[in-house]
Amino acid sequence: MIRTIAIANQKGGVGKTTTAVNLSASMAAHQRRVLLIDVDPQGNATMGAGINKNGIEQSVYTVLLGEAGLIDARVKAQGGFDLIPANRELAGAEIEMVSMPDRETKLKDAIHTLKAAIDAVADQYDYIFIDCPPTLNLLTLNALCAADSVLIPMQCEYYALEGLSDLVQTLRKLQQQLNPDLVIEGLLRTMYDNRMSLSQQVAAQLEQHFGDKLFKTVIPRNVRLAEAPSHGLPALLLDKASKGAQAYMALAEELIAKHEVAVTHG
Repeated sequence: MIRTIAIANQKGGVGKTTTAVNLSASMAAHQRRVLLIDVDPQGNATMGAGINKNGIEQSVYTVLLGEAGLIDARVKAQGGFDLIPANRELAGAEIEMVSMPDRETKLKDAIHTLKAAIDAVADQYDYIFIDCPPTLNLLTLNALCAADSVLIPMQCEYYALEGLSDLVQTLRKLQQQLNPDLVIEGLLRTMYDNRMSLSQQVAAQLEQHFGDKLFKTVIPRNVRLAEAPSHGLPALLLDKASKGAQAYMALAEELIAKHEVAVTHG
């Protein structure tokens, strides 16, 4: 059964795109059919997957405006998964949709466009991941309305806890108004350094407050994870023995096991 997961956090620099690209590649390495949708105008997931964002003809921009379907826009990424690319053109999509006449109705239609596009290709994939911008804008709303769940990457630092509280409140409002079925898939500790006492303290607080919503897998600070985007490769292809690549393989295994248990007991 297909699972659509938005990778989101209103705070930037927490490893959303790193997680999107590397988790997609790790799922593909586990023989799962994966589609990654880049809805960030920066197009970092697109570049990190080995696609030149300036050379694409179709993108998530044309999908959101109803000018193309996901099948028309998808490309094969480095790492064995499919990708719906994005570039700076996407920044204009929000402006175009919001400035349309009867924008309240257009906004509602636009929010459901991505969901409809995903439903049309659901039988071709096991997992669809959506890499979100670090803001709660129309693009992120599209992603969260199209998703079954949200995976929240976060660093173990003081300000991350404060931002997490805001994000949880935002998700509750979104559940009430737009997507009542949306759930938190889990919190993922990223860029973790176990030599820092603050990291350990924050990790302990997360375990206390979120329990089984906290992934057991922890993503460490790792040079290969940082270098991989400049090569247009997931870390798994750059150096599969690196701690970063192995951590995302472990996360993929944890996620697969979780969903298989859910299906068995569903």
